[in-house]
Amino acid sequence: MKLNGTSSNTPSTSQPTTGGQQNGHALDSHRTDSTGLSAWEVDELVDEIGDAHGASSIDTPMRPDAFAIDDDLKIDLIEEHFREIMGILGLDLTDDSLKGSPRRVAKMYVNEIFSGLNPANKPKPTLFDNKFRYNEMLVEKDITVQTYCEHHFVPIIGKAHVAYISSGKVIGLSKLNRVVEYFGKRPQVQERLTVQIAEELKRVLETDDVAVIIDAKHLCVSTRGVHDINSSTVTASYGGKFADEATKQELLRYIAQPSVTI
Repeated sequence: MKLNGTSSNTPSTSQPTTGGQQNGHALDSHRTDSTGLSAWEVDELVDEIGDAHGASSIDTPMRPDAFAIDDDLKIDLIEEHFREIMGILGLDLTDDSLKGSPRRVAKMYVNEIFSGLNPANKPKPTLFDNKFRYNEMLVEKDITVQTYCEHHFVPIIGKAHVAYISSGKVIGLSKLNRVVEYFGKRPQVQERLTVQIAEELKRVLETDDVAVIIDAKHLCVSTRGVHDINSSTVTASYGGKFADEATKQELLRYIAQPSVTI
């Protein structure tokens, strides 16, 4: 397993032959991996890293053979494995309410919430000449963010605010939403999501004058662990002219204004 860029072997899944009981499971506090840590210490470290929401890279970690099999086969395989998970949990898969769940989850993973893993689904932004010679910032506020924490696979839900200053081209407004949606449809860390959106828009618009701010609630914080339902996490990327304090403050004033309701 990679822990914040450092390689570490996960503990063996074999049953320990000695040791006490903790949380109903036998543990061998003396059993260690190649790092010299006990199995219990590795579990604690993994939990701490997950709670820290650290990302090891701007790129989503993907295997080279990620697309060696097609989506239909992926759905079949995920269905099989999720059925096994449900069985391990003790659920009765002959029940009418549950028997279709493995297939539903598999289709949801591949076709919906993790479809952004496939570069074939990347939106193709439409650019137009800036014929109005508009050279102030354009701000798209309150774009819905729906993604999944890659540490616990539970939702992150919030809003993104995207701004750019044209270098001669403008982008269709809905494409800003599409770019946010695309990078959200994969297991994510909020810091990485923020930077991925910003870097894609810089590439497409051929300008560094791009800013992205995300304010989101993490269900891995509100529904487990500390169970804090009130806190939210804010991340930002300020590129080009947006790194200037006056420009940054102008953007923040726009975002703070009440949004138009229809």
